[in-house]
Amino acid sequence: MLEKPDSGPGHYLRDLVYGGLDGVITTLAVVAGVSGASLSTDVALILGVANLAADGISMGASNYLGLKSELEQTGQSVKEEQPIRHGFATFLAFVVAGSVPLASYMVPLGTNGRLVTAAVLSAVTLWIIGAARARFLPGGVFRYGMEMLIIGGVAAAVAYLFGAGVEALVT
Repeated sequence: MLEKPDSGPGHYLRDLVYGGLDGVITTLAVVAGVSGASLSTDVALILGVANLAADGISMGASNYLGLKSELEQTGQSVKEEQPIRHGFATFLAFVVAGSVPLASYMVPLGTNGRLVTAAVLSAVTLWIIGAARARFLPGGVFRYGMEMLIIGGVAAAVAYLFGAGVEALVT
């Protein structure tokens, strides 16, 4: 059995995976939902950036408070583990990875091209995050990359379908 490292990226693996995966998924969900509902690119950018700020803070704060509560409940040292660092790692991973789907708005593309580009960039990002886990876990790069890719792909497809479905109901 592998032990959790006392420092470095391996120590924050849970936080980085948690924040990175959620950042990509929720921001891609905004892009996919806006695309599915045939809303303007301005709406996608506004909602995407608002999502990065608000959800990133929420994720980091939730991880901080959750870990702090767990440490206090089990009598472990809050000072030694420094849950604020775990919260910051989650926030940072969320914002960095979550920015990737919005990169498709930096180049002039049609609506469908933008969604495809955001999806491809997100897929690559999810694969990289997943594959990076293999450095710290007893499994292969392919396995961990696919795991992240499948979870993110399902979430993006659901967001797109819900966006298209709700748009059909309200118009």
